[in-house]
Amino acid sequence: MSPNPSLHPDAAVDLARRVAQSMFERDTASQGLGIRIEDIGPGTARLSMVVRGDMLNGHHICHGGFMFTLADSAFAFACNSRNEATVAAGCSIEFLRPVQLGETLTAVAQERVLSGRTGIYDITVVDQSGQAVAVFRGKSARIKGEVLPAT
Repeated sequence: MSPNPSLHPDAAVDLARRVAQSMFERDTASQGLGIRIEDIGPGTARLSMVVRGDMLNGHHICHGGFMFTLADSAFAFACNSRNEATVAAGCSIEFLRPVQLGETLTAVAQERVLSGRTGIYDITVVDQSGQAVAVFRGKSARIKGEVLPAT
């Protein structure tokens, strides 16, 4: 539930998009991995990434750390989407199947609970056929400040 229930849905989506754009401009980690923001809304985010050769481990499959980073980035964009500065307090990930070179991964983050300064988010990472390859759960903690400067 939005902390400001009077905010019109279109305005809330616009705010989420502006926050995501501002965050992404400073997010050199996500940029360096070729992560793209596909969609964003209040408490939600969908990001994608193509698995490159420099993302493969010794088994010649995608290193789990890159799948984690994609999921974590989706988590970050979802939990900051209301322009309240928020950081991760904890998370876990389960890897379900190996991912090959050239596959396109998409992480879909959904807010499950927002209570006080704490949120719980579920992120599913799927391949280009929609098959789940990893599931991630994140706990967020709101900190002081906002993502966008006050106008």
